[in-house]
Amino acid sequence: MNELSHVDEAGEIRMVDVGSKPVRMAPETAARLAELPKGDALAAARLAGIMAAKRTAELIPLCHPLPLTHVAVELCVVESAVEIEASAETAAQTGVEMEALVAASVAALTVYDMAKGVDPAMEIGEVRLLEKVKE
Repeated sequence: MNELSHVDEAGEIRMVDVGSKPVRMAPETAARLAELPKGDALAAARLAGIMAAKRTAELIPLCHPLPLTHVAVELCVVESAVEIEASAETAAQTGVEMEALVAASVAALTVYDMAKGVDPAMEIGEVRLLEKVKE
């Protein structure tokens, strides 16, 4: 395992790329996510995550507001969970790991909010940085 998240195995500096967060739920809930009473949970979560990344500096003390050049939030439904990966990019001279992690977290909270009426036992899992790349 690499000790520095911003340096790859070849010693190249990397920028933040992805934060991940699973939402665990009953398989029946996972199968219904696009048809919930509040609407399509995956579409709402994707948009919420992107919007949250853009407001990270308002949520995390001492985070600088960054001009984001790209934010993506991908949600993958598996048997009894939704796996969420968020990525963020900027041309600024700092990393964007907080923006990616906030995007993943808010997307997970949105899935939870939209599905809690049909599955109050849902759990939001760990958040972790998967990759940081600086170019």
